[in-house]
Amino acid sequence: MRWYVYLTAPVSRLGAVIDLGPAVVDTPQRIADIAEQARVGNGVSVFEYVQDLPQAFAIPIQRVVQYPGMPLDQLKVELGSFHPPQGYTRLCNHPDLLSICEKVTADSPTREMTVHGH
Repeated sequence: MRWYVYLTAPVSRLGAVIDLGPAVVDTPQRIADIAEQARVGNGVSVFEYVQDLPQAFAIPIQRVVQYPGMPLDQLKVELGSFHPPQGYTRLCNHPDLLSICEKVTADSPTREMTVHGH
């Protein structure tokens, strides 16, 4: 799964992509253990957040790529209007925005990181 990232103010730019692995569905304790392994000290807060659920979810980040991107004013021109999403937007429902995302990622990346051990 690919997640296109709009960076909020002061950056105000569509300019990053995060490639996600398949969701891990497991017990709250196991998800907390994964969070702890990824970042020491994080497991306790994750467990507090999911402890009352019958199952919890973790979505591994596999790769992060930053592009020069497209600033908010240009997004508004390209799309006729643009209001940054508050959360997420399913691009299959917004083909014009998907086209812009693909245009942004056709440029050469400015930096890239692959996450190991997910």
